[in-house]
Amino acid sequence: LLLSILPGLVFIYFNGVMLYALMSKHYFRESPRYMLFAHLLYTDSLQLVASLTLYLFAAAKVRVIFSVCTAVTLLAIACVKISPLNLAVMSLERYVAIRFPLRHANIATTKRTMVAITVVWTVISFDSLTQCLLFVSHEKEVLPLSPVTCHKNSIFRLQTRSIVNVTFISIYFVMVGFIIIFTYVAVLITVKIASSEVENAHKAHRTLLLHFFQLCLCLLSLLFNMVEPESHWSVDTTASSHVQYILFLSLIIFPKFLSPFLYGLRDNTLRQVFKFYLT
Repeated sequence: LLLSILPGLVFIYFNGVMLYALMSKHYFRESPRYMLFAHLLYTDSLQLVASLTLYLFAAAKVRVIFSVCTAVTLLAIACVKISPLNLAVMSLERYVAIRFPLRHANIATTKRTMVAITVVWTVISFDSLTQCLLFVSHEKEVLPLSPVTCHKNSIFRLQTRSIVNVTFISIYFVMVGFIIIFTYVAVLITVKIASSEVENAHKAHRTLLLHFFQLCLCLLSLLFNMVEPESHWSVDTTASSHVQYILFLSLIIFPKFLSPFLYGLRDNTLRQVFKFYLT
């Protein structure tokens, strides 16, 4: 249990330091690029906290009040889905910066960045609200204050909910994948024809590749929810626990560590401030 929780706590600490570094400088707080990255860090940290909490409930076999379990589970699911949408907005911001450098300051403003973040949360809230309405309209047996074993399958048992969830996830990833590929191709064209902004275009090209890699990491996190060793594989309880432990570390914990660090520490300005506060 300690080996499962400790890496997550360490990663939350590093994310917290990086968030503090972003909030400490006026330049970071007013830059759309860093605002979106801070939002990504924030949602990734929220997901880590929610996932670790659910993992503790499951590992310790604690029975939790149904409404509390539902809230934590929905938060974890929502944060997984927010990350791809945030990556799409970050890709569009880099696209505008390279394709329209003279108009970037007017298009990618602080206000519009906040509106984009609000839209992302609104979309995800609609998703969560839809699942809650489905549950309330069909589930009559469980009381809000009744203790339950906190697991997604003990909360969302309806086949309709699974279909809605898969539909939303498919839409998210198709949409985000299209945006990232479109912006990547557009920046590639800019790299070939640009003369004065070649270096910036190359940096944006690498950034968009990183966004695509981050999207793959988000997809890996979603795969964890689709794997149930004890129900699909012919293994005993001990082997199932070991398999779930490995999947939890590799599909939930490590992607949320690699994603912000690969993106954040390659930025020279942010790296210097982060190292200062970390030490």
